[in-house]
Amino acid sequence: MELYDRIEKYLTGKLLPFWFQRVAAPEGGFTTYFDRHGRPTGQTDKTLIQQTRSLFMLSHAQRNGFGGGKTQDLLATGIEWFLKHFHDPENDGWYWIVDREGRPLVADKILYGQSFAIYALSEYALATRDPRGRQLAERTFELVQKYAADTANGGYREMFLADWQPRPAGPSGGDRKSFDVHMHLMEAYTALYELSGAEIHRRKLLEVSEVLWTRMFNPATCTGIAQFSLDFKPLPAIMFKTVWGADRDNEGEPRPLDNTSYGHNIEFLWLFLHALEVLGEPADAYRDRLSRLARHTLRYGVDPVHGGVFVEGPHDGPARDQQKEFWQQAESLVGLLDAYLLTGETAFWEAFLKVFGFVWDHLINHEMGEWYALLARDGTVLWDHLGHAWKNNYHTTRSMIQTLLRLKKIEQQGMVP
Repeated sequence: MELYDRIEKYLTGKLLPFWFQRVAAPEGGFTTYFDRHGRPTGQTDKTLIQQTRSLFMLSHAQRNGFGGGKTQDLLATGIEWFLKHFHDPENDGWYWIVDREGRPLVADKILYGQSFAIYALSEYALATRDPRGRQLAERTFELVQKYAADTANGGYREMFLADWQPRPAGPSGGDRKSFDVHMHLMEAYTALYELSGAEIHRRKLLEVSEVLWTRMFNPATCTGIAQFSLDFKPLPAIMFKTVWGADRDNEGEPRPLDNTSYGHNIEFLWLFLHALEVLGEPADAYRDRLSRLARHTLRYGVDPVHGGVFVEGPHDGPARDQQKEFWQQAESLVGLLDAYLLTGETAFWEAFLKVFGFVWDHLINHEMGEWYALLARDGTVLWDHLGHAWKNNYHTTRSMIQTLLRLKKIEQQGMVP
């Protein structure tokens, strides 16, 4: 397949080499601060997300046969620095941000970050068989159950101080739960269960999946709701003082309650299908709901004029934010292919081609290999950096690897239109 060959050539010849050549920080650990020319921006603080996603990226590439002889040494040195400087020896768990020398700048325990520690350490153990990966992934899982599991309401609390005491309410996030964090816990528990096969990990994976389906979706549209009170009353999404992404509009103001993220919805679709595969469970019971979710993305999220996927909009209406951020495109490529494999509806294949065309023509910096951060609807580059504290290597590299796996499956099943 020409498309498979083109993506594989790009992944192995451009995207992964971009990171293999740059991700090792001179002082240790990983760095992801690069401008549009691939040059260091001068920022040197290290975030938990930056370190764990880089650990995942290298492990995922090695595990899927794309290590190119580079990942083993990068992993060996990167994991040592990460374990030495990000682990909190007093309170356990992982710091949120440290400085260049590894001194904690923000010692708070953010569940989003703890989930990526589980995810990355599990993938690292699966790729390298280093027993520390499994040991620390399981230990982090235990801390999450001890401190974050909400035994009164279900699900998990998400924002904690350094000593695991809940943060205050409001912008500090102590009184909120989110679709995003619970989805990434599902992702992390999937990898952990794949690694361990332990009954407790299976049970908690099923449990968090059920919380997502029953408490965090709009039942009329099968689309995700962003934020909730601790007892799962939907709330207008606010910006937290602690960020792990790029919130651009309505700064300081809540988003409308009637709002959903196309990127999170389609990302959930493929992550949930992968969880079912790891669990050994059939998808039949979820086929209707997943199909409805995918058709919502198709109807409102995919740009019929320029291609690509919009940021967000109401649960039943046209997109409100028509900008195009890198991660929504990355996750949509995988999710749309899974929707095609699930339903056999060629509209999802055509949407995949439309999104991929936008990514190829506008989002990828082909000279350097990595993707720009944010584009306008027509493909005009708005943010041209290739990496920072939160925008780094996990979405783009995983998307290309997972896209190749699905294209191969589509070809094997004789489904290429």
